[in-house]
Amino acid sequence: MEQKTDQTDITSRLLSWYNEHKRDLPWRATEDPYLVWLSEVILQQTRVAQGWNYYLRFVDRFPDVQSLAEAEEEEVLKLWQGLGYYTRARNLHAAAKQILHNFHGTFPSEYTHILSLKGVGKYTAAAISSIAFRAPYAVVDGNVFRVLSRLFAIETPIDTTGGKKIISELAQSLIHPVQPGTYNQAIMDFGSLVCTPSQPKCADCPLQVYCKAYDIKKVSLFPVTSRKVIIRKRYFNYFHIIQGSHTFIQKRNESDIWKNLYEFPLVETTGAADFLQLSQTDEFKHLFPEGITLSVDHCHTVKHQLTHQAIHTTFYKVEVDAGSNFNPPEWIIRIEEKDLADYPVSRLTEKYLELI
Repeated sequence: MEQKTDQTDITSRLLSWYNEHKRDLPWRATEDPYLVWLSEVILQQTRVAQGWNYYLRFVDRFPDVQSLAEAEEEEVLKLWQGLGYYTRARNLHAAAKQILHNFHGTFPSEYTHILSLKGVGKYTAAAISSIAFRAPYAVVDGNVFRVLSRLFAIETPIDTTGGKKIISELAQSLIHPVQPGTYNQAIMDFGSLVCTPSQPKCADCPLQVYCKAYDIKKVSLFPVTSRKVIIRKRYFNYFHIIQGSHTFIQKRNESDIWKNLYEFPLVETTGAADFLQLSQTDEFKHLFPEGITLSVDHCHTVKHQLTHQAIHTTFYKVEVDAGSNFNPPEWIIRIEEKDLADYPVSRLTEKYLELI
């Protein structure tokens, strides 16, 4: 019985803290499920400061499900450019089409129906259900894992089935029955602003009296994880080819990073390679057949860090004589250089374009 009283007080303290410290964010002025969904997808693995303007631009261009569903994927990807994790944008677009075709354009209100949408997992479904429809589903994201693992000193690794189950059950036990959406937003804000990954503000924490990790002076040891992230190293060599007023791009179609985005012609190698080594590869010879005169300038070397991949990149600017009979492989697209900005590209390519 004591635990129930404690948990009720924990919820009450979180709501009181949120009422005083909540951030004034544009998506919090609505219970429209479409707008709540849009904000949640944009903010996955994205800082609020970065996602804010993207949200406003999406709402301006796609004010409802139908406008998003009827858009071309390339336009959606172009608007998303710079946010990363482009699968989110493709899933957002696909889910809008689902809503249009399966739910007659009306955002579904049932949790199971929301969960059936492309790219929507338990976290996003719980956020939409609780905020837009006031259904008592607790969200469990990185912030919630951190707050609850510290609060209850959970020693079971959070990246295991057992750890996830413990945190999920605790989150559900704490949710406010009347204000589930407010509670969910409160604990997420609390994790972002107070119970932060490093240097948490324990001295100002309204839950300090209940925090077991603080009591045993081991806050920095929580949450517990069972394994380290393995980072895969990749080596990309891009060729920014100029011929007169034209340049050349290709579309990534493989099930890999940046699918359906555009980039300069690429030779990927297993390790770092200089230009002489690159020129001996079959891919290079296929791109630049014998007899083509090239003027090569080594432009920029960029390292781009993704969650599980480190992309070591070299961009070469290659000028081909305007009179040369340059016929690249069929998947290479010839465009006007001035039109390059119209194509959705990865953040990595965008960085290069900003540099030049």
